[in-house]
Amino acid sequence: MIDIHCHILPGLDDGPKTVDESIMMAKQAVEEGITTIIATPHHHHPSFDNPGQTVLSAVEALNDRLIEDGINLKVLPGQEVRITGGIIEDIDSSDIITLANHGTYLFVEFPSNHVPRFAASLFYQLQVKGIIPIIVHPERNKELMEKPEVLYEFVKNGALTQVTSSSITGHFGKKIKQYSEQIIEANLTHFVASDAHNIDARTFRLASAYLQVETKFGTGTVYQFQENAALLAENKHVAVEQPEMIKRRKILGIF
Repeated sequence: MIDIHCHILPGLDDGPKTVDESIMMAKQAVEEGITTIIATPHHHHPSFDNPGQTVLSAVEALNDRLIEDGINLKVLPGQEVRITGGIIEDIDSSDIITLANHGTYLFVEFPSNHVPRFAASLFYQLQVKGIIPIIVHPERNKELMEKPEVLYEFVKNGALTQVTSSSITGHFGKKIKQYSEQIIEANLTHFVASDAHNIDARTFRLASAYLQVETKFGTGTVYQFQENAALLAENKHVAVEQPEMIKRRKILGIF
């Protein structure tokens, strides 16, 4: 398996504080069946800034340590970028790097309680530049939960999304689990990833999430998510199904 969203780099954000903690995460990932991780430390976050060169250097150092310890895991560079109006300029200056540093896919994080009004315009500008925005964990955004039509418009207009494994397994609560399932059912997400931060509360749970997706949506859906992660890592076009509007039925008070 390939995990495209993980906070495994030591000492950069709210992930592991030391390289030894990163190694423990790496060992857990391998036990779960993960072979490749894209390291995505927070950037332009209210609490964290990790410019592109910082990430590239940290990934190189961690890969060297993984080889030294005989751990069969490959780490690729990336960032989880909090949305700002200066993203285009920061890409041009290499302050922001794309996933796997291929120049094609970019993680964009919204504030947890709303979607900035300029997001649609920014996404358009990114796509004109040849960069595809990927909205991370839309299932945990308050506005997208209350107004799923906003998420639909983003996906219809070419943005991709990534749902968190722990959302699918219910570790963020029943509302988020059920909304995650609605997003999957409506073809409004394209990747499942761990967003792992440690080996305890915020761990991988990727295999468990895929098992639940298989139970509810079938093996074809699991295969598509896994294939999309591999295609992204190889800088190829991912599979995109026709998005649908989520039916606005009241489930556990979400809508």
